[in-house]
Amino acid sequence: MTSVPALIVIGAVGIPAVVYLMLGLGERILSRLTPRRAHGVRPWVWLLVPLAVIALILVYPLVATIAYAFFGADGKVWAGLANFAWAFGDQMMQVLGNNVVWLIVFPVATLVLALIVAVLFDRVKYEKLAMTLIILPTAISFTAGSIIWRQIYSYKPGGTPQTGVLNALWTATGAAPVPWLQTPFVNTLCLIFVAVWSSLGVAALILSAAVKNVPAELVEASRLDGAGEWRIFRSITLPAILPAVLVVVTTEVIFALKVFDIVYVMTNGNFGTDVIANKMYSELFAANNLGHASAIAVILLIVALPIVIINIRQFRAEEAR
Repeated sequence: MTSVPALIVIGAVGIPAVVYLMLGLGERILSRLTPRRAHGVRPWVWLLVPLAVIALILVYPLVATIAYAFFGADGKVWAGLANFAWAFGDQMMQVLGNNVVWLIVFPVATLVLALIVAVLFDRVKYEKLAMTLIILPTAISFTAGSIIWRQIYSYKPGGTPQTGVLNALWTATGAAPVPWLQTPFVNTLCLIFVAVWSSLGVAALILSAAVKNVPAELVEASRLDGAGEWRIFRSITLPAILPAVLVVVTTEVIFALKVFDIVYVMTNGNFGTDVIANKMYSELFAANNLGHASAIAVILLIVALPIVIINIRQFRAEEAR
């Protein structure tokens, strides 16, 4: 088995050396061609290495995953569509249902809160300080944030000292402690809250930048015409920042589709919180079922592709303006 120092040497020295030799060899070959022919071939020589890397780390795993989705657990026996039938069977219904909840609650909650932050903070003198506090959670990885919130949600039976901050505050009012991460559906909402807490800063930054680009003269003219703040937001601000809203929504939808680390760290899919990405991980590494895991990955890809295409078209439309 390759040791870590050997991998470091290969990555730091071997790969750059190979790239240098390939480009040097390519330029030497080009020098023997006519200038016109060399001019047409040179871009492909320089693109050869990036294209090879893309094929190695993206195209090959993609093709291999699609192929394994039609084989059995060991990846050797042909299974046809059996893995996809399993993926849409009764066992996966709760998992798919949880992802639907994520797809609805997480993007909507993040978008609404980010819009409130972007619009309200744009009108206060201490905007930089307030925005800094909103952005701070983004400096923490989803894994670290999940560990923090797992401790905050911690539950102990009634009559014993509560180590979780939330239950300590809750029981201080005289109420019984709540098993936040063990109560069905409530635990899913608790996990989504952690995702919103971690993602709000980036979404607020994107929308805040869009709000600041709304023409001030239009807003002032609307106020002079007697329009209220809600009318201004609905008729002027929101249409102007719609491209940024679409970016935020599509980004959060994709995150909701592939959410893994928060669920894995906080509940590992137990107590009815499992999601597609976590199920894929457990099927591959716990159940050792390559076929099931590959089928889930293919389904995730198919569902995410339209969203990615919409985002790309929106970016191109913005660049064309």
